[in-house]
Order: sequence, then C-alpha cells, then structure tokens
Amino acid sequence: MTSEADAMQQLPHDRERPVDAVLRLEGENLQLREAVRSHALVDQAIGVVLAVGQLTPEQGWEVLRNISQKTNIKLRHVAELIVDWARTGELPAEIRSQLERELGVGGPDGM
Repeated sequence: MTSEADAMQQLPHDRERPVDAVLRLEGENLQLREAVRSHALVDQAIGVVLAVGQLTPEQGWEVLRNISQKTNIKLRHVAELIVDWARTGELPAEIRSQLERELGVGGPDGM
C-alpha cells in the first residue's frame, strides 16, 4: 500500500498536483490583476498629460516614458505621481521640471 505522498511522487513530471496548480493559478491571477491596475493608472496619467499638453495619445505615452527614463523613476510611479498631481495640484519638482521640458513649457508661469 502506498501513501498519498508516494503516489504524488510517482506522477509524471509534466502533471501538476491539483494543489500546486491552484497555487500557480492564484499567483498568475494576482499578477494579472496588478498588471490591469498598473495599465489603468498609466492610461489615466496619459489622459492628464494629453489635457495639459494638448497631445495625441502616442505623444502622451512618449512623454511619460521619457520622464521615467530621464528621472530614473519607474513608469508606474511616474504615472501615479501625475494622476495625484491632477487631483492635488502637487507634483515633485523633479517630475514637474521634466514634464515642463517634455511639453516645452516652463518658467514662473509654467504649469
């Protein structure tokens, strides 16, 4: 008579145990949820940039990407800061100055 653990060890390597499959799928589900939230946040930030800079969506994406690269701040975090700026009026100086450069505005009466 074999135990359940022995039986599971005898399964072919290409078959997952049901518990392992559930855990793997739960992990994938969490990753997908985070990706959807992140994508929505980036889309919202693009919308803010479009409204401020009167740009196309493609140009808005490029602005966000350039800010992220030039400030060495993850794109998702840049997007979060810009969405918060639309709500609060507050934007870190580093992001503000790079956004002004990208949009070709600035000076005392800039954004």
